[in-house]
Amino acid sequence: METFKPAPQAEQAFDVAIAGGGPAGAACAIPLARAGLRVLLADGGGERAFRIGEGLPPLVRSLLDDLGVLDRVMADGHRPSYGTLAYWGGLAGHANDTLRQLHGEGLQLDRVRFDGTLRAAAAEAGCEVALATHVQIGDADEAASKAGARTETGAEPALGTGPVAGPGPDALPPPGAPHRLQLRRPGEPLSPVTARWLIDATGRVAAQACRLGASRRHYDRLLAFYQRLRSDTRTDLDGRTWVEAVEDGWWYSVLLPSGERVVAFLGDADLMDRRALLEDCGLWQHLQRTTHLGALCAEHGYRPHGATQGADACSAELDRAAGANWLAVGDAALAFDPLSSKGIGNALYTGLRAAQALLACESGDLQATERYADHLRDIHRVYRKQLQGFYAMETRWPDSAFWARRQAGPAVAQEAAPGPQAGKPVATLPWPPAQRTAARREAGSDKNPHMPW
Repeated sequence: METFKPAPQAEQAFDVAIAGGGPAGAACAIPLARAGLRVLLADGGGERAFRIGEGLPPLVRSLLDDLGVLDRVMADGHRPSYGTLAYWGGLAGHANDTLRQLHGEGLQLDRVRFDGTLRAAAAEAGCEVALATHVQIGDADEAASKAGARTETGAEPALGTGPVAGPGPDALPPPGAPHRLQLRRPGEPLSPVTARWLIDATGRVAAQACRLGASRRHYDRLLAFYQRLRSDTRTDLDGRTWVEAVEDGWWYSVLLPSGERVVAFLGDADLMDRRALLEDCGLWQHLQRTTHLGALCAEHGYRPHGATQGADACSAELDRAAGANWLAVGDAALAFDPLSSKGIGNALYTGLRAAQALLACESGDLQATERYADHLRDIHRVYRKQLQGFYAMETRWPDSAFWARRQAGPAVAQEAAPGPQAGKPVATLPWPPAQRTAARREAGSDKNPHMPW
C-alpha cells in the first residue's frame, strides 16, 4: 500500500481529514473516497504486533459487504468462531452455537491484519493514507505547544482527568473556512493541511471532538485487564468465546488466529487492586480463582506471554457526535461495554453512516449531520437499557458492589474513574442479541433481549 507523505512546507488541501485509521476511520474513508472527495486518513497507531478487540460477530458481515471488503476479510486467515460458552447466572454453562444460525460463524480477528486490510481498501478507493501520523487542530505554533500533551491514540491523558481542556468552540473555523490542521510524525516537522470536514475516529479519548467543544459522558467505571497466553501443546481447538461471571466482575477468553489465547478480566476501577493485576503474573494468579476458565487454561498447559495490559471499557458517549463540519465515529462517538458485542460493528456502522450524512450535507441536506448525531444518541440509550437487562440476569452475589451497581437501575452519567490510559480499544464478544442489521438499527428497539444462552 502506497502511503501519503506529508510535506512540511507546502499546505495541502483536502475535502475530508479523518483522525484515526482504525475500522471506524477506514469505514468512513472508503465511501467518501469512492464518491470523489479528496480524503486524508491519518493513522497514529504506528506498528503493532498485537491489538485487543478481536471478535467479529456474524451479523457484521453485512457491513463488510457494504464496504466491498467481505471476501478479502474472509480470505485473510482469521479464525472462525462458532459461538459462545457462558457461565452466567448459575453454575451450568450455556452454549450458543452460531453454526445453526442464518449468518453462520463469526471470526476471531487478527486485529492488526484486519485494520490493515481496511486501510488498504481505503487507499485503493483513492484515499490518501498517512501512517504513524497524528492530526492536531490549529496553526503550527499552537499545535506544537500541545504535541506532547495528547495524541489521538490515547497516550494521554489517563482516565479520571476527563478530556483535555481545549479552546472548545473557539477551535472551530469561521463559517465557510476550512479546518486548519497540523500533521505530526515522529522526528519530522509539523505539516500543515486544511480540510473542509474533520472526522474524529480517535477512539475513546475523542481528541478532536473534545477540542471542538464536545464533552464525554461516562456511565460506569469498567476497566479491562488482558493478557495473552501461550501453550506448547497445541491441543486447544475450542474456537468459542468463553465467558465466566465471578464475584468481582467477569472474564472472557478467545483463541486467537496465532494459536495464543487471550484472557481478560473486567471490573470496576474503584473496586479492584489495579497495581496487583498489572504486576508479573498478577492477572494470571487472579485467573486461578475462576472455576471454569482457569481449568481450561490448565488443561492445555497455558502460561502467560507478555505483560498484562489495561484498557478503558466503560460505557460512554459524546454529548453531541456532530457539529459545524465535523463528526465523530466509532468509540469516539459511542463506547460500549464489551458484554454488548458492539465494538467493531459500531465502528463500521458509524463510519458508514457518518459518510452518508456528510455526502447528504454536501448535496444540500443541511440537517443530515444533526440527524446522524440524534440517531447515535438513540442507539446508546437503547443499548444502556439492554445492558442493564443482561447484568440483571446474574444474581449470585447480592452483596458484591460490582453486581449491586448494575442491578440498582439505569446507568447515569458520571465522572470518569482513575484507571489505565484512555483511548485504548477493548475487545467485544460475538453475542448475537446485541447485534442488529442496518435496517433494525435504523428502526431501534427498546426491548431487552434474552441472553443467547
